[in-house]
Amino acid sequence: MTTDQRPWLAHYPAGIPANVDTDAYPTLVAMLRAKMKEFGKKPAFSSMGRDMSFRELDELGDAFGAYLHYRGLQPGDKVAVMMPNLLQYPVALHGILKAGLVIVNTNPLYTPPEMKHQFNDSGAKAVVIAENFASNLQQIIKETQITTVITTSIGEMLGWMKGGLTNFVVRNVKNMVPKYDLPGAVTFQTALDEGKKHQLPTFNGQPDDTIALQYTGGTTGVSKGAMLTNANLVANAQQMYAWLTQKLEVGSDGRMLCPLPLYHIFAFTVNAVAGFGLGMCNVLITNPRDLSTVVKAFKDNRIEAMTGVNTLFNALLNDADFQKLDFRHMKLTGGGGMAVQRVVAEKWQKITGTPLSEGYGLTETSPVATMNPFNDKMRIGTIGLPIPNTAVRIWHEEENRVATSEERGEIQIKGPQVMKGYYNRPADTAAVLADGWLSTGDIGMMSEDGFFRIVDRKKDMILVSGFNVYPNEVEDVAAAHPKVLECAAVGIPSERSGEVVKLYVVKRDKSLTKDELVAYCREHLTGYKIPKEVEFRDDLPKSNVGKILRRELREA
Repeated sequence: MTTDQRPWLAHYPAGIPANVDTDAYPTLVAMLRAKMKEFGKKPAFSSMGRDMSFRELDELGDAFGAYLHYRGLQPGDKVAVMMPNLLQYPVALHGILKAGLVIVNTNPLYTPPEMKHQFNDSGAKAVVIAENFASNLQQIIKETQITTVITTSIGEMLGWMKGGLTNFVVRNVKNMVPKYDLPGAVTFQTALDEGKKHQLPTFNGQPDDTIALQYTGGTTGVSKGAMLTNANLVANAQQMYAWLTQKLEVGSDGRMLCPLPLYHIFAFTVNAVAGFGLGMCNVLITNPRDLSTVVKAFKDNRIEAMTGVNTLFNALLNDADFQKLDFRHMKLTGGGGMAVQRVVAEKWQKITGTPLSEGYGLTETSPVATMNPFNDKMRIGTIGLPIPNTAVRIWHEEENRVATSEERGEIQIKGPQVMKGYYNRPADTAAVLADGWLSTGDIGMMSEDGFFRIVDRKKDMILVSGFNVYPNEVEDVAAAHPKVLECAAVGIPSERSGEVVKLYVVKRDKSLTKDELVAYCREHLTGYKIPKEVEFRDDLPKSNVGKILRRELREA
Protein backbone atom coordinates (compact mmCIF):
# COMPACT_ATOMS: atom_id res chain seq x y z
CA MET A 1 0.00 0.00 0.00
CA THR A 2 1.52 3.30 -1.09
CA THR A 3 1.56 6.47 0.96
CA ASP A 4 -1.24 8.09 -1.05
CA GLN A 5 -3.40 5.05 -0.22
CA ARG A 6 -2.81 5.63 3.48
CA PRO A 7 -4.65 8.88 4.19
CA TRP A 8 -4.30 8.31 7.92
CA LEU A 9 -0.58 9.15 7.82
CA ALA A 10 -1.44 12.85 7.62
CA HIS A 11 -2.86 12.58 11.14
CA TYR A 12 0.08 10.79 12.71
CA PRO A 13 1.45 12.65 15.74
CA ALA A 14 4.82 14.32 15.19
CA GLY A 15 7.72 11.92 15.53
CA ILE A 16 5.85 8.72 14.70
CA PRO A 17 7.05 7.21 11.41
CA ALA A 18 4.88 5.34 8.93
CA ASN A 19 7.10 2.31 9.51
CA VAL A 20 9.24 1.22 12.45
CA ASP A 21 11.94 -1.41 12.65
CA THR A 22 9.86 -4.47 13.47
CA ASP A 23 12.93 -6.68 12.96
CA ALA A 24 14.93 -4.95 15.71
CA TYR A 25 15.18 -8.24 17.61
CA PRO A 26 15.19 -11.75 16.13
CA THR A 27 13.13 -13.16 19.00
CA LEU A 28 11.04 -11.90 21.87
CA VAL A 29 13.53 -13.42 24.32
CA ALA A 30 16.30 -11.33 22.75
CA MET A 31 14.20 -8.21 23.25
CA LEU A 32 13.31 -9.06 26.84
CA ARG A 33 16.92 -9.87 27.73
CA ALA A 34 18.09 -6.56 26.26
CA LYS A 35 15.54 -4.64 28.33
CA MET A 36 16.42 -6.47 31.53
CA LYS A 37 20.07 -5.61 31.00
CA GLU A 38 19.24 -1.99 30.16
CA PHE A 39 17.01 -1.31 33.15
CA GLY A 40 18.68 -3.57 35.74
CA LYS A 41 17.69 -2.45 39.24
CA LYS A 42 14.58 -0.53 38.19
CA PRO A 43 11.28 -2.12 39.23
CA ALA A 44 9.65 -4.08 36.41
CA PHE A 45 6.48 -5.36 38.11
CA SER A 46 4.70 -4.58 41.36
CA SER A 47 1.95 -6.50 43.14
CA MET A 48 0.31 -5.77 46.48
CA GLY A 49 3.14 -3.43 47.41
CA ARG A 50 5.98 -5.80 46.48
CA ASP A 51 8.32 -4.66 43.67
CA MET A 52 10.33 -6.98 41.44
CA SER A 53 13.27 -5.48 39.53
CA PHE A 54 14.26 -6.23 35.94
CA ARG A 55 17.38 -7.96 37.25
CA GLU A 56 15.49 -10.14 39.72
CA LEU A 57 13.01 -11.10 37.03
CA ASP A 58 15.89 -12.06 34.75
CA GLU A 59 17.39 -14.35 37.40
CA LEU A 60 14.08 -15.92 38.43
CA GLY A 61 13.10 -16.44 34.81
CA ASP A 62 16.35 -18.33 34.23
CA ALA A 63 15.66 -20.52 37.26
CA PHE A 64 12.10 -21.29 36.19
CA GLY A 65 13.18 -22.09 32.65
CA ALA A 66 15.93 -24.35 33.96
CA TYR A 67 13.38 -26.23 36.06
CA LEU A 68 11.12 -26.83 33.07
CA HIS A 69 14.10 -28.08 31.06
CA TYR A 70 15.14 -30.30 33.99
CA ARG A 71 11.63 -31.81 33.98
CA GLY A 72 12.19 -32.95 30.40
CA LEU A 73 10.30 -30.30 28.45
CA GLN A 74 11.80 -29.69 25.02
CA PRO A 75 11.73 -26.58 22.76
CA GLY A 76 8.31 -26.28 21.17
CA ASP A 77 6.45 -28.02 24.00
CA LYS A 78 3.40 -26.20 25.35
CA VAL A 79 3.03 -24.87 28.91
CA ALA A 80 -0.35 -23.63 30.10
CA VAL A 81 -0.38 -20.71 32.55
CA MET A 82 -3.54 -20.24 34.56
CA MET A 83 -3.48 -17.49 37.17
CA PRO A 84 -4.66 -13.93 37.84
CA ASN A 85 -2.22 -11.01 37.88
CA LEU A 86 0.53 -12.10 40.26
CA LEU A 87 4.31 -11.63 40.23
CA GLN A 88 4.55 -15.32 39.39
CA TYR A 89 3.10 -14.60 35.95
CA PRO A 90 6.02 -12.61 34.45
CA VAL A 91 8.47 -15.08 36.04
CA ALA A 92 6.67 -18.01 34.42
CA LEU A 93 6.40 -16.17 31.09
CA HIS A 94 10.11 -15.35 30.94
CA GLY A 95 11.10 -18.84 32.04
CA ILE A 96 8.89 -20.50 29.44
CA LEU A 97 10.23 -18.34 26.62
CA LYS A 98 13.86 -18.70 27.70
CA ALA A 99 13.46 -22.49 27.67
CA GLY A 100 12.24 -22.35 24.07
CA LEU A 101 8.71 -23.38 25.06
CA VAL A 102 5.28 -22.09 24.01
CA ILE A 103 3.04 -20.31 26.50
CA VAL A 104 -0.66 -21.20 26.45
CA ASN A 105 -2.45 -18.43 28.33
CA THR A 106 -5.52 -19.84 30.05
CA ASN A 107 -8.40 -18.04 31.74
CA PRO A 108 -8.37 -19.18 35.40
CA LEU A 109 -12.16 -18.93 35.53
CA TYR A 110 -12.57 -21.65 32.90
CA THR A 111 -14.78 -24.58 33.82
CA PRO A 112 -13.22 -28.06 33.75
CA PRO A 113 -14.65 -28.80 30.25
CA GLU A 114 -13.21 -25.52 28.94
CA MET A 115 -9.84 -26.33 30.50
CA LYS A 116 -9.91 -29.81 29.01
CA HIS A 117 -10.62 -28.43 25.52
CA GLN A 118 -7.81 -25.89 25.63
CA PHE A 119 -5.23 -28.22 27.17
CA ASN A 120 -5.99 -31.01 24.69
CA ASP A 121 -6.30 -28.73 21.69
CA SER A 122 -2.92 -27.17 22.46
CA GLY A 123 -1.27 -30.43 23.56
CA ALA A 124 0.00 -28.79 26.77
CA LYS A 125 2.49 -30.96 28.67
CA ALA A 126 2.81 -28.72 31.74
CA VAL A 127 0.63 -26.28 33.63
CA VAL A 128 1.32 -23.47 36.09
CA ILE A 129 -1.88 -22.89 38.04
CA ALA A 130 -3.05 -20.83 41.00
CA GLU A 131 -4.14 -23.17 43.78
CA ASN A 132 -7.57 -21.52 43.82
CA PHE A 133 -8.36 -23.37 40.58
CA ALA A 134 -6.45 -26.60 41.16
CA SER A 135 -9.58 -28.56 42.11
CA ASN A 136 -10.91 -27.98 38.59
CA LEU A 137 -7.66 -29.27 37.13
CA GLN A 138 -7.94 -32.38 39.29
CA GLN A 139 -11.21 -33.26 37.55
CA ILE A 140 -9.74 -33.41 34.05
CA ILE A 141 -5.98 -33.84 34.27
CA LYS A 142 -6.09 -37.59 33.59
CA GLU A 143 -7.77 -36.81 30.27
CA THR A 144 -4.91 -34.55 29.14
CA GLN A 145 -1.22 -34.90 28.22
CA ILE A 146 -0.09 -32.82 31.21
CA THR A 147 2.68 -34.46 33.23
CA THR A 148 4.17 -31.47 35.06
CA VAL A 149 2.00 -29.48 37.46
CA ILE A 150 3.23 -26.38 39.31
CA THR A 151 0.83 -24.78 41.75
CA THR A 152 1.12 -21.32 43.25
CA SER A 153 -0.63 -19.30 45.94
CA ILE A 154 -1.73 -15.67 45.90
CA GLY A 155 0.85 -14.69 48.51
CA GLU A 156 3.73 -16.92 47.41
CA MET A 157 6.03 -14.12 46.19
CA LEU A 158 5.01 -11.38 48.62
CA GLY A 159 7.53 -12.22 51.33
CA TRP A 160 7.29 -14.44 54.39
CA MET A 161 5.10 -12.27 56.61
CA LYS A 162 2.82 -10.56 54.05
CA GLY A 163 2.60 -13.65 51.89
CA GLY A 164 1.77 -15.86 54.84
CA LEU A 165 -0.96 -13.53 56.06
CA THR A 166 -2.40 -13.20 52.54
CA ASN A 167 -2.54 -16.96 52.10
CA PHE A 168 -4.14 -17.45 55.51
CA VAL A 169 -6.92 -15.02 54.65
CA VAL A 170 -7.44 -16.43 51.15
CA ARG A 171 -7.47 -20.04 52.36
CA ASN A 172 -9.10 -19.86 55.78
CA VAL A 173 -11.12 -16.67 55.99
CA LYS A 174 -12.41 -16.26 52.44
CA ASN A 175 -12.30 -20.01 51.73
CA MET A 176 -11.15 -19.36 48.16
CA VAL A 177 -9.07 -22.55 47.78
CA PRO A 178 -11.19 -25.71 47.42
CA LYS A 179 -9.51 -28.95 48.44
CA TYR A 180 -7.60 -30.70 45.68
CA ASP A 181 -5.36 -33.70 45.16
CA LEU A 182 -2.74 -33.49 42.39
CA PRO A 183 -0.07 -36.14 43.03
CA GLY A 184 3.38 -35.05 41.91
CA ALA A 185 2.53 -31.34 41.84
CA VAL A 186 5.19 -28.95 43.15
CA THR A 187 4.88 -25.38 44.36
CA PHE A 188 6.19 -22.44 42.37
CA GLN A 189 8.86 -21.75 44.97
CA THR A 190 10.00 -25.39 44.88
CA ALA A 191 10.35 -25.12 41.10
CA LEU A 192 12.48 -21.98 41.49
CA ASP A 193 14.67 -23.54 44.18
CA GLU A 194 15.24 -26.66 42.11
CA GLY A 195 15.80 -24.64 38.94
CA LYS A 196 18.61 -22.67 40.57
CA LYS A 197 20.56 -25.92 40.85
CA HIS A 198 20.55 -26.42 37.11
CA GLN A 199 21.96 -24.60 34.10
CA LEU A 200 19.52 -23.25 31.52
CA PRO A 201 20.83 -23.99 28.02
CA THR A 202 20.63 -21.25 25.41
CA PHE A 203 17.87 -21.87 22.88
CA ASN A 204 18.23 -19.91 19.65
CA GLY A 205 14.75 -19.42 18.29
CA GLN A 206 13.72 -18.16 14.88
CA PRO A 207 11.46 -15.20 14.01
CA ASP A 208 8.75 -17.50 12.62
CA ASP A 209 8.66 -19.79 15.67
CA THR A 210 5.31 -19.88 17.46
CA ILE A 211 5.94 -18.79 21.04
CA ALA A 212 2.36 -18.16 22.24
CA LEU A 213 -0.88 -20.01 21.63
CA GLN A 214 -3.44 -17.37 22.45
CA TYR A 215 -6.97 -18.72 22.44
CA THR A 216 -9.83 -16.66 21.11
CA GLY A 217 -12.63 -15.88 23.52
CA GLY A 218 -14.91 -18.51 22.06
CA THR A 219 -17.92 -16.16 22.13
CA THR A 220 -18.61 -16.79 18.43
CA GLY A 221 -17.76 -20.48 18.15
CA VAL A 222 -15.21 -23.07 19.29
CA SER A 223 -12.21 -21.46 20.97
CA LYS A 224 -9.19 -21.61 18.65
CA GLY A 225 -5.49 -21.14 19.35
CA ALA A 226 -3.98 -18.23 17.44
CA MET A 227 -0.32 -19.00 16.70
CA LEU A 228 1.65 -15.87 17.60
CA THR A 229 5.30 -15.88 16.59
CA ASN A 230 8.45 -14.11 17.73
CA ALA A 231 8.08 -11.82 14.73
CA ASN A 232 4.42 -11.05 15.56
CA LEU A 233 5.03 -10.08 19.18
CA VAL A 234 8.29 -8.20 18.58
CA ALA A 235 6.58 -6.24 15.80
CA ASN A 236 3.56 -5.29 17.89
CA ALA A 237 5.83 -4.33 20.80
CA GLN A 238 7.86 -2.03 18.52
CA GLN A 239 4.69 -0.58 17.00
CA MET A 240 3.19 0.14 20.42
CA TYR A 241 6.54 1.39 21.69
CA ALA A 242 6.46 4.08 19.00
CA TRP A 243 2.85 4.98 19.79
CA LEU A 244 3.23 5.07 23.58
CA THR A 245 6.30 7.32 23.47
CA GLN A 246 4.06 10.15 22.30
CA LYS A 247 3.50 10.73 26.00
CA LEU A 248 5.70 8.34 27.99
CA GLU A 249 9.44 8.64 28.57
CA VAL A 250 11.67 5.61 28.26
CA GLY A 251 12.93 4.63 31.70
CA SER A 252 10.47 6.90 33.49
CA ASP A 253 9.97 6.44 37.23
CA GLY A 254 6.24 6.66 36.55
CA ARG A 255 4.25 3.45 36.51
CA MET A 256 1.70 1.77 34.25
CA LEU A 257 -1.44 0.38 35.88
CA CYS A 258 -2.38 -3.11 34.70
CA PRO A 259 -5.89 -4.01 35.89
CA LEU A 260 -6.57 -6.34 32.95
CA PRO A 261 -5.32 -9.93 33.33
CA LEU A 262 -1.96 -10.66 31.71
CA TYR A 263 -3.34 -13.87 30.23
CA HIS A 264 -5.50 -11.65 27.99
CA ILE A 265 -3.77 -10.58 24.78
CA PHE A 266 -4.37 -6.85 25.39
CA ALA A 267 -2.47 -6.68 28.68
CA PHE A 268 -0.05 -9.41 27.58
CA THR A 269 1.34 -7.29 24.73
CA VAL A 270 0.68 -3.70 25.80
CA ASN A 271 1.71 -4.12 29.45
CA ALA A 272 3.93 -7.19 29.82
CA VAL A 273 5.80 -6.65 26.54
CA ALA A 274 5.53 -3.06 25.21
CA GLY A 275 5.27 -1.30 28.58
CA PHE A 276 8.05 -3.54 29.86
CA GLY A 277 10.14 -2.45 26.88
CA LEU A 278 9.73 1.18 27.94
CA GLY A 279 11.33 0.35 31.27
CA MET A 280 8.13 1.17 33.14
CA CYS A 281 6.96 -0.71 36.20
CA ASN A 282 3.64 -2.47 35.64
CA VAL A 283 1.45 -2.34 38.73
CA LEU A 284 -0.55 -5.57 38.69
CA ILE A 285 -4.12 -5.61 39.96
CA THR A 286 -5.15 -9.13 40.98
CA ASN A 287 -8.89 -8.50 41.13
CA PRO A 288 -10.04 -5.37 39.24
CA ARG A 289 -13.65 -6.03 40.24
CA ASP A 290 -12.58 -4.85 43.68
CA LEU A 291 -12.37 -1.15 42.77
CA SER A 292 -10.78 -0.33 46.12
CA THR A 293 -7.58 -2.09 45.01
CA VAL A 294 -7.46 0.07 41.88
CA VAL A 295 -7.97 3.22 43.93
CA LYS A 296 -5.26 2.12 46.36
CA ALA A 297 -2.84 1.51 43.48
CA PHE A 298 -3.33 5.11 42.37
CA LYS A 299 -2.67 6.35 45.89
CA ASP A 300 0.45 4.23 46.40
CA ASN A 301 2.07 4.69 42.98
CA ARG A 302 2.83 7.47 40.52
CA ILE A 303 0.55 6.18 37.79
CA GLU A 304 1.33 7.76 34.41
CA ALA A 305 -0.52 5.32 32.18
CA MET A 306 -3.38 2.86 32.37
CA THR A 307 -5.03 0.28 30.14
CA GLY A 308 -8.57 -0.98 30.54
CA VAL A 309 -11.97 -1.67 29.03
CA ASN A 310 -15.11 0.45 28.90
CA THR A 311 -16.88 -1.37 31.74
CA LEU A 312 -13.95 -0.81 34.10
CA PHE A 313 -13.64 2.88 33.19
CA ASN A 314 -17.37 3.32 33.68
CA ALA A 315 -17.30 1.60 37.08
CA LEU A 316 -14.39 3.76 38.24
CA LEU A 317 -16.08 6.95 37.09
CA ASN A 318 -19.04 6.05 39.30
CA ASP A 319 -16.84 5.34 42.33
CA ALA A 320 -16.74 8.22 44.80
CA ASP A 321 -13.22 7.40 46.04
CA PHE A 322 -11.84 7.28 42.49
CA GLN A 323 -13.27 10.72 41.74
CA LYS A 324 -11.28 12.18 44.65
CA LEU A 325 -7.88 10.93 43.43
CA ASP A 326 -5.02 13.17 42.33
CA PHE A 327 -4.39 12.55 38.61
CA ARG A 328 -1.63 15.10 38.12
CA HIS A 329 0.85 12.45 36.89
CA MET A 330 -1.49 10.77 34.40
CA LYS A 331 -0.31 11.06 30.80
CA LEU A 332 -2.35 8.54 28.85
CA THR A 333 -5.18 6.01 29.08
CA GLY A 334 -5.71 3.29 26.51
CA GLY A 335 -9.02 1.53 26.03
CA GLY A 336 -9.67 -1.63 24.04
CA GLY A 337 -11.25 -5.06 24.14
CA MET A 338 -14.68 -3.56 23.46
CA ALA A 339 -16.07 -0.25 22.21
CA VAL A 340 -15.42 2.78 24.42
CA GLN A 341 -18.69 4.67 24.74
CA ARG A 342 -18.63 8.39 24.04
CA VAL A 343 -20.25 9.30 27.34
CA VAL A 344 -17.56 7.33 29.21
CA ALA A 345 -14.68 8.86 27.23
CA GLU A 346 -15.98 12.39 27.79
CA LYS A 347 -16.47 11.87 31.53
CA TRP A 348 -13.01 10.25 31.84
CA GLN A 349 -11.43 13.32 30.26
CA LYS A 350 -13.34 15.61 32.60
CA ILE A 351 -12.45 13.75 35.82
CA THR A 352 -8.87 12.61 35.12
CA GLY A 353 -7.78 15.34 32.70
CA THR A 354 -6.48 12.55 30.44
CA PRO A 355 -7.91 11.56 27.05
CA LEU A 356 -9.31 8.04 26.91
CA SER A 357 -7.84 6.84 23.64
CA GLU A 358 -9.61 3.90 22.05
CA GLY A 359 -7.70 1.31 20.09
CA TYR A 360 -8.62 -1.82 18.21
CA GLY A 361 -7.26 -5.25 17.53
CA LEU A 362 -7.85 -8.94 17.91
CA THR A 363 -6.12 -11.94 19.38
CA GLU A 364 -5.17 -12.69 15.78
CA THR A 365 -3.31 -9.36 15.46
CA SER A 366 -1.20 -9.73 18.62
CA PRO A 367 -3.47 -7.61 19.28
CA VAL A 368 -3.10 -3.92 18.35
CA ALA A 369 -3.93 -2.80 14.81
CA THR A 370 -5.29 0.73 15.23
CA MET A 371 -5.04 3.38 17.94
CA ASN A 372 -6.21 6.91 18.48
CA PRO A 373 -3.50 9.54 18.92
CA PHE A 374 -2.90 10.65 22.50
CA ASN A 375 -3.39 14.30 21.57
CA ASP A 376 -5.94 16.74 20.19
CA LYS A 377 -6.21 14.68 17.00
CA MET A 378 -7.98 11.91 18.90
CA ARG A 379 -11.52 11.34 17.70
CA ILE A 380 -13.94 9.98 20.26
CA GLY A 381 -16.17 7.34 18.75
CA THR A 382 -13.51 5.98 16.42
CA ILE A 383 -10.85 3.29 16.82
CA GLY A 384 -8.27 5.72 15.49
CA LEU A 385 -5.59 5.18 12.87
CA PRO A 386 -3.65 2.11 11.76
CA ILE A 387 -0.41 1.93 13.74
CA PRO A 388 2.98 1.89 11.92
CA ASN A 389 3.60 -0.90 9.37
CA THR A 390 -0.13 -1.70 9.32
CA ALA A 391 -2.66 -1.50 6.51
CA VAL A 392 -6.41 -1.55 7.15
CA ARG A 393 -9.18 -1.59 4.60
CA ILE A 394 -12.95 -1.92 4.50
CA TRP A 395 -14.02 -4.80 2.27
CA HIS A 396 -17.33 -4.63 0.40
CA GLU A 397 -18.19 -8.32 0.49
CA GLU A 398 -21.19 -8.26 -1.83
CA GLU A 399 -19.26 -6.58 -4.64
CA ASN A 400 -15.87 -8.13 -3.83
CA ARG A 401 -14.02 -4.81 -3.69
CA VAL A 402 -12.49 -2.28 -1.32
CA ALA A 403 -15.22 -0.02 0.00
CA THR A 404 -15.10 3.70 -0.55
CA SER A 405 -14.99 6.07 2.40
CA GLU A 406 -18.14 6.07 4.49
CA GLU A 407 -19.27 2.71 3.02
CA ARG A 408 -19.80 -0.12 5.45
CA GLY A 409 -17.92 -3.38 5.11
CA GLU A 410 -15.74 -5.92 6.87
CA ILE A 411 -12.53 -4.63 8.46
CA GLN A 412 -9.45 -6.38 7.04
CA ILE A 413 -5.91 -6.00 8.40
CA LYS A 414 -2.44 -6.65 7.02
CA GLY A 415 0.79 -6.22 8.97
CA PRO A 416 3.69 -8.00 10.68
CA GLN A 417 1.57 -8.52 13.81
CA VAL A 418 -0.99 -10.76 12.02
CA MET A 419 -0.87 -14.34 13.33
CA LYS A 420 0.64 -17.30 11.52
CA GLY A 421 -2.74 -19.05 11.69
CA TYR A 422 -4.92 -21.15 13.98
CA TYR A 423 -3.16 -24.14 15.57
CA ASN A 424 -4.07 -27.38 13.80
CA ARG A 425 -6.98 -25.68 12.02
CA PRO A 426 -6.00 -25.06 8.38
CA ALA A 427 -9.60 -24.67 7.20
CA ASP A 428 -10.36 -22.05 9.85
CA THR A 429 -7.10 -20.29 8.98
CA ALA A 430 -7.96 -20.22 5.28
CA ALA A 431 -11.38 -18.79 6.11
CA VAL A 432 -9.87 -15.63 7.66
CA LEU A 433 -6.44 -15.24 6.01
CA ALA A 434 -5.95 -14.58 2.31
CA ASP A 435 -3.01 -12.83 0.61
CA GLY A 436 -1.84 -11.60 4.01
CA TRP A 437 -5.17 -9.92 4.79
CA LEU A 438 -6.98 -10.94 7.96
CA SER A 439 -10.78 -10.77 7.80
CA THR A 440 -11.82 -9.66 11.27
CA GLY A 441 -15.56 -10.35 11.25
CA ASP A 442 -16.10 -6.75 12.37
CA ILE A 443 -18.16 -4.31 10.34
CA GLY A 444 -16.59 -0.87 10.02
CA MET A 445 -16.20 2.34 8.06
CA MET A 446 -13.28 4.59 7.14
CA SER A 447 -13.62 8.37 6.92
CA GLU A 448 -12.09 10.18 3.95
CA ASP A 449 -9.07 11.18 6.01
CA GLY A 450 -8.38 7.69 7.35
CA PHE A 451 -10.01 7.34 10.78
CA PHE A 452 -11.76 4.01 11.29
CA ARG A 453 -14.96 3.29 13.14
CA ILE A 454 -16.51 -0.02 14.14
CA VAL A 455 -20.17 -0.49 13.41
CA ASP A 456 -20.40 -3.97 14.91
CA ARG A 457 -19.65 -7.65 14.73
CA LYS A 458 -21.21 -9.52 11.85
CA LYS A 459 -22.83 -12.02 14.17
CA ASP A 460 -24.17 -9.32 16.51
CA MET A 461 -25.96 -7.44 13.75
CA ILE A 462 -29.75 -7.33 14.17
CA LEU A 463 -31.95 -7.62 11.06
CA VAL A 464 -35.25 -5.74 11.44
CA SER A 465 -37.53 -6.01 8.40
CA GLY A 466 -34.50 -6.19 6.13
CA PHE A 467 -32.75 -3.24 7.77
CA ASN A 468 -29.44 -3.67 9.59
CA VAL A 469 -29.37 -2.51 13.20
CA TYR A 470 -25.98 -2.35 14.88
CA PRO A 471 -26.09 -2.89 18.66
CA ASN A 472 -23.26 -0.44 19.37
CA GLU A 473 -25.33 2.39 17.93
CA VAL A 474 -28.33 1.58 20.14
CA GLU A 475 -26.11 1.11 23.19
CA ASP A 476 -24.30 4.41 22.67
CA VAL A 477 -27.61 6.27 22.67
CA ALA A 478 -29.04 4.46 25.70
CA ALA A 479 -25.78 4.78 27.66
CA ALA A 480 -25.93 8.55 27.28
CA HIS A 481 -29.15 8.65 29.35
CA PRO A 482 -28.13 9.99 32.79
CA LYS A 483 -30.06 7.23 34.59
CA VAL A 484 -28.35 4.35 32.73
CA LEU A 485 -25.25 2.69 34.19
CA GLU A 486 -24.70 -0.10 31.65
CA CYS A 487 -26.61 -1.56 28.73
CA ALA A 488 -26.47 -4.14 25.97
CA ALA A 489 -28.63 -4.53 22.86
CA VAL A 490 -29.42 -7.85 21.17
CA GLY A 491 -31.84 -9.10 18.55
CA ILE A 492 -34.77 -11.33 19.52
CA PRO A 493 -37.15 -13.15 17.16
CA SER A 494 -40.25 -11.38 15.89
CA GLU A 495 -42.99 -12.92 13.70
CA ARG A 496 -43.68 -9.53 12.18
CA SER A 497 -40.20 -8.21 11.40
CA GLY A 498 -37.86 -11.16 11.75
CA GLU A 499 -36.08 -9.57 14.69
CA VAL A 500 -36.56 -6.62 17.01
CA VAL A 501 -34.17 -4.87 19.38
CA LYS A 502 -34.15 -5.84 23.03
CA LEU A 503 -32.20 -3.70 25.47
CA TYR A 504 -30.83 -5.01 28.77
CA VAL A 505 -30.15 -2.20 31.25
CA VAL A 506 -28.49 -1.72 34.63
CA LYS A 507 -29.91 1.39 36.26
CA ARG A 508 -27.82 4.20 37.67
CA ASP A 509 -31.00 5.79 39.05
CA LYS A 510 -33.72 3.45 40.32
CA SER A 511 -36.46 5.81 39.12
CA LEU A 512 -35.74 4.99 35.48
CA THR A 513 -38.70 3.43 33.64
CA LYS A 514 -39.01 1.60 30.35
CA ASP A 515 -41.22 4.30 28.87
CA GLU A 516 -38.76 7.02 29.83
CA LEU A 517 -35.84 5.20 28.24
CA VAL A 518 -37.72 4.27 25.06
CA ALA A 519 -38.85 7.88 24.68
CA TYR A 520 -35.23 8.99 25.01
CA CYS A 521 -34.12 6.49 22.36
CA ARG A 522 -36.91 7.66 20.06
CA GLU A 523 -35.35 11.12 20.10
CA HIS A 524 -32.06 9.78 18.74
CA LEU A 525 -32.86 6.68 16.69
CA THR A 526 -34.95 5.91 13.65
CA GLY A 527 -38.07 3.80 14.25
CA TYR A 528 -36.77 0.31 13.50
CA LYS A 529 -33.75 0.83 15.78
CA ILE A 530 -35.78 1.71 18.86
CA PRO A 531 -35.84 -1.07 21.49
CA LYS A 532 -39.16 -2.90 21.50
CA GLU A 533 -38.34 -4.61 24.77
CA VAL A 534 -36.41 -3.35 27.78
CA GLU A 535 -35.32 -5.57 30.65
CA PHE A 536 -33.77 -4.13 33.80
CA ARG A 537 -31.13 -6.23 35.54
CA ASP A 538 -28.85 -5.89 38.54
CA ASP A 539 -25.84 -6.70 36.35
CA LEU A 540 -24.88 -7.89 32.87
CA PRO A 541 -22.88 -11.03 32.04
CA LYS A 542 -19.24 -10.22 31.33
CA SER A 543 -16.07 -12.03 30.43
CA ASN A 544 -13.24 -11.96 32.96
CA VAL A 545 -11.81 -8.87 31.26
CA GLY A 546 -15.11 -7.01 31.54
CA LYS A 547 -16.48 -7.45 28.03
CA ILE A 548 -20.28 -7.68 27.98
CA LEU A 549 -21.33 -11.07 26.59
CA ARG A 550 -24.21 -10.40 24.23
CA ARG A 551 -24.24 -14.10 23.34
CA GLU A 552 -25.39 -15.04 26.85
CA LEU A 553 -28.12 -12.42 26.71
CA ARG A 554 -29.33 -13.74 23.34
CA GLU A 555 -29.37 -17.29 24.68
CA ALA A 556 -31.33 -16.16 27.74
